[in-house]
Amino acid sequence: MTIRVLIADDHAVVRQGLRMFLALDSELEVVGEAQDGAQALTDARELRPDVVLMDMLMPVMDGVAATEAIRRELPDTEVIALTSVLDDNSVVGAVKAGAIGYLLKDTNAGELCRAIKAAAAGQVQLTPQAAARLVREVRTPDVAPAALSERETEVLQLIARGKANKEIAAELTIGEKTVKTHVSSILNKLGVQSRTQAALYAARSGLVPLESG
Repeated sequence: MTIRVLIADDHAVVRQGLRMFLALDSELEVVGEAQDGAQALTDARELRPDVVLMDMLMPVMDGVAATEAIRRELPDTEVIALTSVLDDNSVVGAVKAGAIGYLLKDTNAGELCRAIKAAAAGQVQLTPQAAARLVREVRTPDVAPAALSERETEVLQLIARGKANKEIAAELTIGEKTVKTHVSSILNKLGVQSRTQAALYAARSGLVPLESG
């Protein structure tokens, strides 16, 4: 099954380069390109991509606002933030808005393709440095872990350990659709936009130790 990708960047040369990289992987299909955040939102509504590669600094609507709108309206579409610099504000802004991960634009093609596939599978990827920074910066909701059911807590712990939906399903001997239902319920109960924020909540509340990568 091919993973449908929407590229959002205000530089045509960046979009062309990304399209060229991704075309080399038969599992990925670029379904559209947007030159600003507003167009990214419009295109995402129409195309329903699995993953959006989102530049953070764009005219009309920036990447953070576009990410937030896409995650709110299209919970099945994951967003990866693409930035030029590892800037605290854009990293924190992207994660607060609901991005599942972020990459620097100098990421090589192989890593980019792997990150897109991981995002489509619902896999949270945080480097130890980024995780430590985000735990400090992103305020997680003040919800007692008791608000989650026992099964939801198990699912959350596995999300925080970087497991994809398929792996969670196998480990808990439940269907992948059931995992998705649990994930939606967890996000709702915690009042967060993304699995990344849910993972940070798990780390902060002591449900899982904050491990690397």
